[in-house]
Amino acid sequence: MSKPFRLIASTGIHKGDREYQQDQVALLSHPRFNGCVLGVVADGMGGRSGGRKASDQVMMTARQLFERYSPDSDDAAAMLRNLVEEAHIVIRLTAISSEQEPHSTIAAFLINPRGDCHWIHAGDSRIYHFQGGRLVCRTMDHSYVQALVDRGEITEAEANTHPHSNILVGCLGAESDPPVTPHLINQLQPGDVIMACSDGVWHYFSPNELASVIEALSPREATEFLIDKARARSRGGGDNLSLAIVKIEALVEEKKPMRLVSA
Repeated sequence: MSKPFRLIASTGIHKGDREYQQDQVALLSHPRFNGCVLGVVADGMGGRSGGRKASDQVMMTARQLFERYSPDSDDAAAMLRNLVEEAHIVIRLTAISSEQEPHSTIAAFLINPRGDCHWIHAGDSRIYHFQGGRLVCRTMDHSYVQALVDRGEITEAEANTHPHSNILVGCLGAESDPPVTPHLINQLQPGDVIMACSDGVWHYFSPNELASVIEALSPREATEFLIDKARARSRGGGDNLSLAIVKIEALVEEKKPMRLVSA
């Protein structure tokens, strides 16, 4: 970035109306590089223990790769791609040893100190980029209903209420390799907001509603509001909820007081 900035961030997680929590969410600040942040949301699937094992593997892999990452010399897009591929392999190995079928989505974004932002996702956990109270871009789900939307057979609104809205066509831990869909924001600016969340959150909001909440509230207030509102709208049938929000703010330089010099 050309001007000084700061990152204001928050995470939120709730088991919703499920008996157990299979989502995982993390915002990691790099131990050696100030302003380098990794956000990860993983929505585990495959039964109580299987889903949690899968999302745990995603988080463990993310922490290990991020600790070794250097924004000065390493390729951010390659690191995120390695995260998806390595987590997928570990989850597959877990399935063999435990005789379960663990799967997980992933939505991960990496912000470098110089202000570029990279993201990657697999499944139906999403990443949103907001600017000035409007949606700039979001990930496209690797799901059956998203394919229907892409073909023009149903609308975005109809996708939310479709009886097969929970069917994924790609995720971590499946027999086929997970889809790897990268995205690059060349330069974040003050007023930009990056949000990653599981389907337990985004399912209950339109993009305009999310943009309005993100613009009006701080990241901490927004995470609390969105979880509470999603739980209310789910009417007792809600999924696990997890989200991470990072807002870019400009640093206001303090003006030095004027000194009066007598002649």
